[in-house]
Amino acid sequence: MSADADVQHLARALQLAERGLNTADPNPRVGCVLVKDGQVIAEGWHERAGEPHAEAQALRAAGAQAAGCTAYVTLEPCSHTGRTPPCADALIAAGVRRVVAPGPDPNPRVAGMGFARLRAAGVEVGTGLLEREARALNPGFFSRFEHGRPWVRVKLGMSLDGRTALADGRSQWITGEAARADVQRWRARSSAILTGAGTARADDPRLDVRWEYGSRVRQPLRVLLDPSLSVPRAARLFSGGQTLVFSGSDALVPADYPATVVRVPADRPAAGKQHGGAGPAGEQRGRLNLAAVLAALAQREVNELLVEAGARLAGAFVQAGLADELLLYVAPALLGTAARPLLELAEPPDLPSAARFEYADVRRIGDDLRLLLRARGGDT
Repeated sequence: MSADADVQHLARALQLAERGLNTADPNPRVGCVLVKDGQVIAEGWHERAGEPHAEAQALRAAGAQAAGCTAYVTLEPCSHTGRTPPCADALIAAGVRRVVAPGPDPNPRVAGMGFARLRAAGVEVGTGLLEREARALNPGFFSRFEHGRPWVRVKLGMSLDGRTALADGRSQWITGEAARADVQRWRARSSAILTGAGTARADDPRLDVRWEYGSRVRQPLRVLLDPSLSVPRAARLFSGGQTLVFSGSDALVPADYPATVVRVPADRPAAGKQHGGAGPAGEQRGRLNLAAVLAALAQREVNELLVEAGARLAGAFVQAGLADELLLYVAPALLGTAARPLLELAEPPDLPSAARFEYADVRRIGDDLRLLLRARGGDT
């Protein structure tokens, strides 16, 4: 098989993998194409955790024709038994002659062992093609195993002059209906959506997916950072789904509290400075340690985290170097210098020290622009 043909079939497998964008979580999105004598004989993709992997789907469709074929898979075939049997074993048993995949699975339970098992059985293995594209499809899965935290995407709506709300806090709606519908797509692909106590009190968000994806919608985990458990229990994010609340280590949790609470340490402000301004005493004493929050979310198999918060918390993620992407919706409006800023950030000592991002995608959504920016030096 030529290198061009390998790229073509692997690109098709990536297209198939994308079908699991909103449903495969916490598993990676994986696609598989089986090719024999230059012809595609079967395809498969992983839809949902606990259901057959992409390789198993394709092998089932191919039946006896799989013997002697080449399997194009977007991630190393697994070599361990989890919710489903090892895919490497299934490929060997089917008589697959060759496997082409971009690169190894970062999960230490696989991490090259799938390739080794295939080679030991006499299956030819080819790697190195479309690695960047394969990683880009599963940024959170790679981040969780390589860095011990989810991939963090910070979403904000802003005016042309970089403002997110009027001085009195009114922000509905800066952006248009098309942009708000587009946000639902980003929510749907996320493992979890995170907000802060200030935003929860002011806006009472639901933090769920309202765009219609059919009968098998997977709602992301709702995450609230609330150091002193100040958000009213009647808040909408406590109803109709699973909510995880991160509090300060000294917070008192009532027996009938409507969510699971995880205590984490606080980031204490430097001497002479105070985080949080006006607000509940717990917030004034210090912000929660964001690295500890992300580590706890990774332990809960959160791959992609969408942060929908105000300037203070969103700025804290950026300031800490924990924002992998910025998802900005820019409305063609000007709100003025008294309006609230996009992010609260400490001024850098000089321009070379400023936090910098690269444009990954720019497109028009209705009357607004959507900017996707990636932190320089990121993995994808």
